[in-house]
Amino acid sequence: MKPPPTKPPGLLFTCSFDDGHPSDLRTAELLAKHGVRATFYLPISNREGYPVLNASQMRELAQGFEIGSHTHDHCFLPALEAAAAQRQIRTGKHRLEQILGQPSPGFCYPGGKYGQRELALVRAAGFEYARTTMNLCLAQSDSAFEMPTTLQFYPHQRQVLVRNFVRHGHWHSRGAVLYQALSRGDWGERLQLLLEHAAARGGVFHLWGHSRDIDALDAWPLLDRFLATVASTVAAENRIDNRQLARLHYRLH
Repeated sequence: MKPPPTKPPGLLFTCSFDDGHPSDLRTAELLAKHGVRATFYLPISNREGYPVLNASQMRELAQGFEIGSHTHDHCFLPALEAAAAQRQIRTGKHRLEQILGQPSPGFCYPGGKYGQRELALVRAAGFEYARTTMNLCLAQSDSAFEMPTTLQFYPHQRQVLVRNFVRHGHWHSRGAVLYQALSRGDWGERLQLLLEHAAARGGVFHLWGHSRDIDALDAWPLLDRFLATVASTVAAENRIDNRQLARLHYRLH
């Protein structure tokens, strides 16, 4: 007699938004509407010229969501000398904590660009974890400083997904998600299919994006619909922010 099939663990859902654009406040409204927790990674300024939340807006956002650091000036760290990279990481964290009046335990690598030097600098700065831009993952990495994601909230062409798959490795664990993602050209359908795949398989669905892209694409209705689907698919206690995920998976205290 065959044993009953093992039921997959309940699906966890987390999401995060980068760069601290003022449209983050609109994103936060939709997240709160559907009872979805999230993490916002904020720089203090953006040397690429994009506007960022001011101190008052940062504090408003922090009332309902986890706030993580994204360097001081949104710098691609590998392009900097070691001292400058260290300064961007440390001053970004320090200034953010000054503004919020609370710790900022999480970090996100601007542009998803990092190496072993950056991993060490982020750890030494006192962060608990760091998020990457590796897509197509439902499982977590071995390192709390290389937390992966599942999909970016953006209408990427299939070749962009393939490049991300090739660039980041771990092909065996990510292959099934890539296959599902490539089967849909419409990004709304892609999101829905991957959520269904994750719900059937179990693991972690991690959505990430930029609020300024949602604004530019006028994708607010799509985000609204997708978050409604998340709320009807994932139990409220399983909708968590990045810090909760890191502490759950990596046994952080």
